[in-house]
Amino acid sequence: MIAADTSTWIAYLQGADGDDVRLLDRALGEQQVLMPPVVLTELLSDPKAPAALVALLAQVPLIEPDAGYWRRAAELRARVLGRRRKARLGDALIAQSCIDRDIGLLTRDRDFRAFEESADIRISMAGASR
Repeated sequence: MIAADTSTWIAYLQGADGDDVRLLDRALGEQQVLMPPVVLTELLSDPKAPAALVALLAQVPLIEPDAGYWRRAAELRARVLGRRRKARLGDALIAQSCIDRDIGLLTRDRDFRAFEESADIRISMAGASR
């Protein structure tokens, strides 16, 4: 199982090329993708989101937070910020969702490296954004 950050989903939906897009495509075909709630929220926040996108994303199982999730996400973010690294709240929530399920994260966002340095999370990078 894997999860994909918003940056990888956008690249996938735009037909971009990259290792992350190919991995996401393969994992979707094998039904091996879980959706972090924050990523779903980001993707569906576009008021012009096409119905086909909504239907596609509805097929991807959502990672439901376990008890203590919010505290663990806050502690993770605090560790990253304590190392004087950038730690956006949304990124911390996405990272904690993956940590809790022990799944890797596909992303193009280099900011996730700070979480990888501070916690047990596997990040697969392709390209870069932000």
